[in-house]
Amino acid sequence: MSEAIKQMPHGAALRPDLAVIASFIKPGSRVLDIGCGDGALLKWLRDERQVDGRGVEIDQALVQRALANGISVVQGEVVSDLPYYPDQSYDYVILSQTLQATTDPVAVLNHIVRIGKQAILSVPNFGHWKNRLYLALRGRMPVTKTLSYQWYDTPNIHFCTIADFVILAEQLGIAIEGRVMVDESGHKSVFTGHGLFANMFGEQGVFLLRKMAI
Repeated sequence: MSEAIKQMPHGAALRPDLAVIASFIKPGSRVLDIGCGDGALLKWLRDERQVDGRGVEIDQALVQRALANGISVVQGEVVSDLPYYPDQSYDYVILSQTLQATTDPVAVLNHIVRIGKQAILSVPNFGHWKNRLYLALRGRMPVTKTLSYQWYDTPNIHFCTIADFVILAEQLGIAIEGRVMVDESGHKSVFTGHGLFANMFGEQGVFLLRKMAI
């Protein structure tokens, strides 16, 4: 078990993947959370880690809730807005359960490792055993706690597995400096390589990323 997992927030009202993300972030850092929702993670990081946090969120109702939480947030769209951020203008860029809902995941990945000295990303794992079993037995797209939409109204347009993401990062020259799987019970564990076990039993993958030096 890694030092990051040992130091993970306990008793905090954070989603399991957000708790992993928080464990990677050093106190006093500058943080950009893309798709920040109601700002719950940024609020926790501000209160517990004294970060200087900013958020981007497309949903106006969530923007208002984040502002009510005292979070500095702007309404924006991921793919079109990211090119305007300067290189390495933040210590960390966070993208939690958002990559699969973007129109251009490759462009988004390249931007977050450019904007942040490090990037932290979580993705739902379509390769989880329950999804495989659901498809095998029912012949229909799975609906689970993590993938909770019907196929016709889901915002997720680019499903991937943990292994898919690891391979893509390798192809883009993005170093994975930390990789953690979160199972259906919220338990977290570090994995290595393409994560054969994680790809079967992890509901989500959380990754600490850095752009490789050329």
